[in-house]
Amino acid sequence: MLAIIDYGMGNLHSVEKAFAKLNAEENLKYDIVVTGDPAVIGAAAKVVLPGVGAFGDCMANLNRYGLVGVIKQVAGRGTPFLGICLGLQLLFDGSEEDPGVPGLGILPGMVRKITAPGLKIPHMGWNNLELRTASPLFAGLPPAPYVYFVHSYHAVPDNDLLVTAVTEYGGAVTAAVGCGNVQAVQFHPEKSSAAGLAILANFLRI
Repeated sequence: MLAIIDYGMGNLHSVEKAFAKLNAEENLKYDIVVTGDPAVIGAAAKVVLPGVGAFGDCMANLNRYGLVGVIKQVAGRGTPFLGICLGLQLLFDGSEEDPGVPGLGILPGMVRKITAPGLKIPHMGWNNLELRTASPLFAGLPPAPYVYFVHSYHAVPDNDLLVTAVTEYGGAVTAAVGCGNVQAVQFHPEKSSAAGLAILANFLRI
């Protein structure tokens, strides 16, 4: 079973539809479940944490739904785990968007406002990736794949080796991070055409 975490803030339909399409094409036979039930999430073979909106609101909802503990549990025990968009940012210790609100603390570091003088914030639209540290998500992708972004903040890990891809927007902006079973992307793979679907397919194959 692949569990897509529902905590009231995420582009769940698009993510679910993309995984269902790939699941059928790859003949992988996963049950794709959108759920806010900690027991179901805890029993899943793979877990996806999407997210849209503000960091503080998302963390408040995760706490309200009683999901913080199970997310840390599945990430910590080796379950393949994918964060998408704000789901990447939530993995870190906190964010400048909502100072004083603790994140999940699964990956060490902070989320910072993008500084791009002369460019519009949020960073919105298609941009290419510069792949850095090896990630199973990017296996078989062409060099510099184009993907779709909508964000004003990006993760700044304590350890640069956690950054698996960046994009250029007034400087290097974190586009993906990873550590073992925990992988996450700042862009929207479900909206990123063939490259995005390839990334989601790679996650299904892990």
